[in-house]
Amino acid sequence: MDSGKILIKQAKIVDPNSSHHLQVKDILIENDVVIEIADSIDAKDAQVVEHNNLHISPGWFDLRANFCDPGHEEREDIESGIHAAIFGGFTGVAVSPETSPAIDNKAAIEYVYQRAEEFPVNVLPYGSLSKGLQGEELSEMYDMYQSGAVGFSHGKKPVANAALIKLALLYGKEFAPPIHVFSMDESLAYKGQMHEGEVSTYLGLKGIPALAEEVTLLRDLHLSEYAENAIHFMAISSESGVSLLRNAHSLGKPFTADVALANLIFTDEALDTYDSNLKVSPPIRAKKDREALIKALNEEIIQVITSDHTPVDVEYKKCEFDQADFGMITLESFFGALGNLREDGLNLEQIIKCIAINPRKVLGMETPSVEVNSWGEFTLFDPDHKWTFGKEYIQSKSRNTPFIGKELTGKPLGIINNNILVWMAEK
Repeated sequence: MDSGKILIKQAKIVDPNSSHHLQVKDILIENDVVIEIADSIDAKDAQVVEHNNLHISPGWFDLRANFCDPGHEEREDIESGIHAAIFGGFTGVAVSPETSPAIDNKAAIEYVYQRAEEFPVNVLPYGSLSKGLQGEELSEMYDMYQSGAVGFSHGKKPVANAALIKLALLYGKEFAPPIHVFSMDESLAYKGQMHEGEVSTYLGLKGIPALAEEVTLLRDLHLSEYAENAIHFMAISSESGVSLLRNAHSLGKPFTADVALANLIFTDEALDTYDSNLKVSPPIRAKKDREALIKALNEEIIQVITSDHTPVDVEYKKCEFDQADFGMITLESFFGALGNLREDGLNLEQIIKCIAINPRKVLGMETPSVEVNSWGEFTLFDPDHKWTFGKEYIQSKSRNTPFIGKELTGKPLGIINNNILVWMAEK
């Protein structure tokens, strides 16, 4: 609902940028601006928000999701993707250019903004690095940037053409946020179905080696250094990939990186049932890889956790594993799944940094703060609420999730953005 005044009662503030970090306060928002934070506030004409164990943080921002619009609206469209994002507690989502046709021109960027403008979630499109995602000719990057492209990537289509990456890094260094690249050598990953290791051998499935990630990661680190421009690595998945980034960090090379939710939650051992909903790209890997990723987040070698929300038609998931498409929907179950990681050494404060503060840093955006005079873009949540994820919680048009029937820890209760309060505590 649209409210001139919103009064949030007795919420614990989780915001390292706020002078009220980890304090329990009342927060008054009027006309999209925080006007007061105090131990107790009385505002009789305000919409009051209160709940047991209420927490508040800067609005969560997903650095990468696939809304499939235009071209594959039967899987997801911008409106259904927004509803999934709201349920997941997000106030902002950056969407992949991997659509049909690709988001590779000014009109395509404007289309996304027009479709999303009536909703309380900021949907920000990436522009494709190349025309038609073909990896051959550089796209109209500057025109797209002028129209609001938040960055440039190739989605999950690896770029074999090193000259194209070099040109994009050189061309974009004066105006664009870091170029986003997916580290996967297609020739090394050819026909691979899952992580290459003991489990793939046991299951009789062709593996995707960590080497496929290492080769292109090293290449693009060198290209970034040559172009004297920072680069962002999407969906790092392996212990060896983390080691390369740690070494680059020690040498002072400018980069950022993210990890997809699936690679933090699952290991390849979960594939013993051939559940195609666990078939993702990059593949979920071994236990040592998962542990290395969690450690990298705590060290901020990897700075961001993404949903990597990827809707897939049911007929491309309910089939033989080696025939199934890659992808998993994750927006609705995102925070609850991450809550389970708190037992594995990733604390709540670090999670909030990885899903609310650092994603905006990567894109060069300002971050809202639970502070007087900040604009009011916040997520309200209970980090300790245990609940079972069911089909009734899915807002996406697609159903390709392994989380149905799983107990999750932590639940979004609502979002505030653009002076609109969406309250979901009873849903």
